[in-house]
Amino acid sequence: MEINIEGRSATVDEVSRDGNIITMKVDNELYEVDALRVAEGIYSIIYKGRSYNIEMIADSTARHYTVNSWYNTYKVEIIDAQTRYKLSREKGSHTDEGKVILSPMPGKVVKILVAEGDQVEAGQTLIIISAMKMESEFKARVSGVIKNVSVTEGETVDANRELIVIE
Repeated sequence: MEINIEGRSATVDEVSRDGNIITMKVDNELYEVDALRVAEGIYSIIYKGRSYNIEMIADSTARHYTVNSWYNTYKVEIIDAQTRYKLSREKGSHTDEGKVILSPMPGKVVKILVAEGDQVEAGQTLIIISAMKMESEFKARVSGVIKNVSVTEGETVDANRELIVIE
């Protein structure tokens, strides 16, 4: 998962959990913390013998929080797979008028349902990608002709990889 804090982006992954002890990787550096949820939105965290009390207040939009510590307040956005997918779909619809299908996250191409030269209608499923144990169907946002299919079935793709172009 990716977390944006006041314009700084960090990749955060939970490595292990044993009760309240959590080992996490933040931008490839390991941290071990003792974290406890004290009340709704209130957390006690001990890191290297120092105690931190954190208050997380959900903002009006999902996955956006105001995080208060004793001395500072931060605006935090959590970018998970669902948010990354939504952002990539919004990005595509504004920049290319829906003619380019991008992979929102790393995954594996399960099925390609079209070929170059095929006529497609808006709403038609073009490709299926498997990511994080879930399959996602990507549909044409516009009608047109398939100009390019740049992947093959079974291929592993990175985030923001161009998959299909419609002209």
